[in-house]
Amino acid sequence: MRLRGGLPLAVFLVLAVAVPILEVWLLIQVGDQIGVWPTVLILVVEAVLGAWLIRREGDRAWRALADGFGTGRVPTGELANAALVLVGGLLLLLPGFATDLVGFLFLLLMTRPLARKLVAFFLARQINRRTRAAAAPLGHGEVIVGETVEDPGRGDGSTTTWGEITER
Repeated sequence: MRLRGGLPLAVFLVLAVAVPILEVWLLIQVGDQIGVWPTVLILVVEAVLGAWLIRREGDRAWRALADGFGTGRVPTGELANAALVLVGGLLLLLPGFATDLVGFLFLLLMTRPLARKLVAFFLARQINRRTRAAAAPLGHGEVIVGETVEDPGRGDGSTTTWGEITER
């Protein structure tokens, strides 16, 4: 069976199954070590801290975006920061330790540049793969011979292209 989305969809499906299993396993391990109530307390404190960090870092990212647009430049770094803050905050609000770790990596000011570089690396790889695939020749020896002429019937100066595909 071939997935229509390719590798990214397959990775997403694996993560959608594996991450909750990992989180439950980690919760059981931590709960066995320190007890149920301390584990729940840690999760609540992480969620509250995550909400506070989302607000603080989100405000900072929003101001940086506004400043970037205000100076007339494209705020690409600020957009990346805003996206990382949003994703990191969502991960912190989910119950679990593994997602909290990644969420803190995305949210904290000192670790966000590393997270931005990692995300940029994976995005660049995907873009590189897709552009190489798009640049591949579509046909072998096909030449389109055509002519563009004004369409007198429309009267608006529009053009019509006539042509045919021939073998070289």
